[in-house]
Amino acid sequence: MSFDFSQLQCPVIQAPMAGGINTPALAAAVANAGGVGSFGFAYSSPEKISADLRATQALTAGPLNANFFVFQPVALPDAAQQAAALAAFTALGLPEDCVLRVPQAPFYPDLDSLLVPVWQHRPAMLTFHFGIPPASVLRQAKALGIAVGITATSLAEATQIEAAGADFIVAQGIEAGGHRGTFEPEGDADTDWPLDTLLSVLTAHCRLPIVAAGAVMDGDDIHRVLRLGAVAAQMGTAFLCCDESGASPAHQAFIRHEHARGTAFTRGFSGRRAQGIANQFMTALHGQTTLPFPIQNTLTGSIRQRAVQRNDGEHQSLWAGTAYRQAQALPAAVLMQHWSEQLQACRLV
Repeated sequence: MSFDFSQLQCPVIQAPMAGGINTPALAAAVANAGGVGSFGFAYSSPEKISADLRATQALTAGPLNANFFVFQPVALPDAAQQAAALAAFTALGLPEDCVLRVPQAPFYPDLDSLLVPVWQHRPAMLTFHFGIPPASVLRQAKALGIAVGITATSLAEATQIEAAGADFIVAQGIEAGGHRGTFEPEGDADTDWPLDTLLSVLTAHCRLPIVAAGAVMDGDDIHRVLRLGAVAAQMGTAFLCCDESGASPAHQAFIRHEHARGTAFTRGFSGRRAQGIANQFMTALHGQTTLPFPIQNTLTGSIRQRAVQRNDGEHQSLWAGTAYRQAQALPAAVLMQHWSEQLQACRLV
């Protein structure tokens, strides 16, 4: 079942962002304002997924999106690489009580278990990052009337998504914050295309509806991507400082005040390429040995958690897109109203 994007009052999907940034209040506010509210459930337990969906559906009857990672099989590297990865943290000057331990298998959750509450609560959308889920998942989603979207960073990935039978494509430009959605985590497979280039290529070659993601920050940007052929915009960084955001105080402070830093890509936090506001952690881990994703993510979890507790922005993953300086600290409903008005004004020109 495809989703009718033309029915959205404001053609915006609030981007799924794992780690507690998406909250029931945020997702519901966006859905109530005519968009699609989302959750990034990559690291959540089935119990947490069920609780979040239940809480949000109590606040809105609008469309919701549940997003998951497609994890690839991974093995723990040899002892030498493990030692090198641990040694890379020396430059951070971690406190003595912050002891890092290499995690053991299983390294990521079982997707079938995570999807049980999705089949129960039936959000409007089910989306995936890093690849295409098993065919059985797409069949079950379609049987329940849930639209499936998958991230693409290139035409090759979009072609695979279309062949798999998904309902729409999320085109992720190089400007987007957070993890790149490339199917292959290593090597030079990423085209690094800006959003407008990616949109132009995909709309010329793909039949599926395309949602645009990457530095879309206001109604003018939404209008631009719609004119390039997108059916909606997926916006994440633009919501990070709103009242309902679960982003940490330090994360929000860096977005609002640390504009000179700019963004950079790093594998240091998770083992996969991701974009965020440049900080000391990213500088210290640049060019250093990292463990594969998501082993590195688990390894650095205690560092990131401690940094949040200490309100320390230098050692958190401050995921953000290149246009983060444009983020506004307003309620989500107000942001959606402003963007709707800007979009309408652009259409009248």
